[in-house]
Amino acid sequence: MKNLLLASTSTLFGEHYLEYILDDVALFFKDVDTITFIPFARPGGISHDNYTEIAAKAFARINKKIIGLHTYKNAQEGINKAQAFFCGGGNTFLLVQQLYAQDAMHYLKEHINTGKPYMGTSAGSNIAGVSMHTTNDMPIVYPPSFATMQLVPFNINAHYLDPDPNSKHNGETRETRLKEFHAFNSTPVVGLREGSFLLVQDTKITLKGKHTARIFEAQKTPYESKTIDF
Repeated sequence: MKNLLLASTSTLFGEHYLEYILDDVALFFKDVDTITFIPFARPGGISHDNYTEIAAKAFARINKKIIGLHTYKNAQEGINKAQAFFCGGGNTFLLVQQLYAQDAMHYLKEHINTGKPYMGTSAGSNIAGVSMHTTNDMPIVYPPSFATMQLVPFNINAHYLDPDPNSKHNGETRETRLKEFHAFNSTPVVGLREGSFLLVQDTKITLKGKHTARIFEAQKTPYESKTIDF
């Protein structure tokens, strides 16, 4: 039975890392005492150790221990020994490239499908979807595949932003980019706004937070929804 927490972001403006969601995280991980952290997305190019330290400081507030997946001899060993997983945000291209390079993508998926809890934020949420095609990140590295773990039957667009009617910016909106995706792909996309997250228990998906989600489906007008049902 899958047990997932997929958040749009780790940090809301003016708050500390995971502060807005920490009570939910404590409940989500109530049955484990140690979480294996996947730091490969490396936001801002920080080191794996420094990123793990950021996560460890936040999880210490709910009396949970963090151990970095990068500290094991190989990723498969760390995944096998893990009680639960947290994959942080950063660059999705880098995260996916690293998981494939370490032969860990499918191995991680197998362990999550056995019931090990998995939490993702931003890039870490993106890889729970069908593919990474709807990430917002720059392609700083070249992964061997855009296919991700397919734990949910849709893609996620983290940090979803609504068009600003007062903006003078002449570039494409997020909605335009996602419509471009559907010119060539049929996978539904859930636009998760800042502060929103999904709880997935096997096939039941619950949208949490104060926002609705923006839903994109091929050949349909985008729409708002408080439920995720594909």
